Amino acid sequence: MATTLAVIIGLSTLFFTVALSLLGVFDFFTLAVFVVAFNILQWLIAPYIVDAMYGVQEVSRLERPELYDIVERLSQRSRISMPRVMVANIPIPNAFAYGSPLAGTRVAVTTGLLRALEPEEVEAVVGHELGHVRHRDVQVMMFVSVLPALLYYVGYSLYFSARYSRDREKSSGAAFLGSMSMLLYFVLTLLSLHLSRLREYYADRHSVSIVNEGTRKLSEALAKIVTYTGRMGRFNDARAFSNFKALFIADPDTAEKDVVEVGGIRGESDQRLVQRVLSSEVSALDSFVEAFSTHPNIVKRLRALQSLQ
Repeated sequence: MATTLAVIIGLSTLFFTVALSLLGVFDFFTLAVFVVAFNILQWLIAPYIVDAMYGVQEVSRLERPELYDIVERLSQRSRISMPRVMVANIPIPNAFAYGSPLAGTRVAVTTGLLRALEPEEVEAVVGHELGHVRHRDVQVMMFVSVLPALLYYVGYSLYFSARYSRDREKSSGAAFLGSMSMLLYFVLTLLSLHLSRLREYYADRHSVSIVNEGTRKLSEALAKIVTYTGRMGRFNDARAFSNFKALFIADPDTAEKDVVEVGGIRGESDQRLVQRVLSSEVSALDSFVEAFSTHPNIVKRLRALQSLQ
């Protein structure tokens, strides 16, 4: 993870050093300040937007005693301050950790998750989300996402400048730098997605470390989430939340494909469902698709969990 983060920062710094020296500081500096300020503002107010869009409500111990106790107990084991306990009115089974200095740290589970999973599986999912909290993944991914965004807007600005510039020499230089900016934007986006997948593995490992029989519980939870979400995806219920997928414990965009491949069967035992996933083959196409996903391939993810047994 540290290497990936270093490469992202290093490539961005190198590009901006060259760009600023060739084209002057003011325009780039203004653009950089704008993009960074916009992303920070978005981070600060994002929890309130999420709450409003997806019907997320904070719950008390009286309202959801079992869920509240799980979060409280696992927070103590994680040695972190207990986050606010939230329930999202979303039909697909999933969970997410989010927050900001203004809104505080929050862990949310969906109503679909509470209906689809057993309490011990909910516990493992909450353990995963608390792993994100402990590792400060929200802050890390917010920081990393600023760099590709900045490169994208720089590239767009340079293309626009080159198109309407009357100075041919300056126009050619701007067009070249714009192309390089877009190329680096693509590379950094892939690295950011790789970092996101790594942090999912780390959060899985954290859940296993604080939940009794964590490997079994989280494996069953993930297999069920993929199966239920995949069935819902056929009716487009899951796809309505695809823009929200970076926060989720599992990617709803790939769930329909995953459930077709593993052949989830209604009424199948939890462990049999897990074994069905584990027995699936990961094709070259699966690996290619994974490179553009925020989450690991479900088969590879469950195999990694089994190695922690």
